[in-house]
Amino acid sequence: MYIYELPDWPHFTWNHEKVYELLAPLRHQQGHLIGRMEALGFQFRERAALQTLTQDVLKSSEIEGEILDSEQVRSSLARRLGMDIGGLIPTSRDVDGVVDMMLDATQHYDQPLTKERLFDWHAALFSTGYSGLIKIKVGAWREDSHGPMQVVSGPFGRGRVHYQAPAADKVDYEMGVFLDWFNRETTLDPVLKAGLAHLWFVTIHPFDDGNGRIARAIGDMALAQSEKSPQRFYSLSSQIRSERSNYYKMLERTQKGSLDVTSWMKWFLSCLERAIQGAEGTLESVLLKARFWEKLSSSSLNARQRKILNLMLDGFEGKLTTSKWAKLTKCSQDTAYRDILALVDQGILKVNPGGGRSTSYSLGEF
Repeated sequence: MYIYELPDWPHFTWNHEKVYELLAPLRHQQGHLIGRMEALGFQFRERAALQTLTQDVLKSSEIEGEILDSEQVRSSLARRLGMDIGGLIPTSRDVDGVVDMMLDATQHYDQPLTKERLFDWHAALFSTGYSGLIKIKVGAWREDSHGPMQVVSGPFGRGRVHYQAPAADKVDYEMGVFLDWFNRETTLDPVLKAGLAHLWFVTIHPFDDGNGRIARAIGDMALAQSEKSPQRFYSLSSQIRSERSNYYKMLERTQKGSLDVTSWMKWFLSCLERAIQGAEGTLESVLLKARFWEKLSSSSLNARQRKILNLMLDGFEGKLTTSKWAKLTKCSQDTAYRDILALVDQGILKVNPGGGRSTSYSLGEF
């Protein structure tokens, strides 16, 4: 039996004492982080928000097994936020759709969440009408024409069913109840609202695909409400991605349990706390990049050079070589070598020990 089959569904309960033991210090950390970010000034806050949103979009898609191009995500976000970051590249419809959904959720957090708005988000996620090679119903609730909506793992035909969602003919009613609750004025702390909304939405599972990403967008919307700010300085999706196995286990356990969701709420708050703690690294990274680009403000750099330098500042994996430069920027080896040599001459890059065919480069001292 799943929780939506219980007589009191959807009247969730939890142990307030245990939950508020976690909520109080989390709210303190949340306020402390926002205070530190506000002290940075507008330009640094913009950079921190861009970096956080980029990670949020990337990691929310990764949880579902979809890998997006980080530079495309960053460019799409910068265009829509009106930010001049240099080196913008063309973006695909898939990337723009995810970005549009995430920005609508967080930039317009104070607007009602409606059925039509959710349909728009879903249509943005699946602009071609396909999920991979499978045609799906887009911008509308699922119909279950090919059988019940199930979350399955394992080989086709021998998979394990982790969860089966409510029948399609109940989705419109169930979502009506959910949306009435989400938009209602309440004394419930918005952070708790974020955790409960996430669980409730994925339990209904109203769409053919994209339910996880939309649930996380709804959660981010509630977190924006908790801060009364559209700017994001921590990424819950990034933290969930790093704890994906526990995330799915907790969801399955909760959806097969009772309407006492204390364990889920505690897990959600703990995960959120770790996300906020991880934002300290984002802050340091933003400050480092800001100082780096300030020192290079008078340097004339092309889009390829800016792209690679940004990748290196974000934690480039492995050694930078002429071949990697050419591959990442889609240019010839000769062009890559000229780009690198110009940066070496300015002291922006330095040649690592060794040489010949294995010559590699790293950032100079700044």
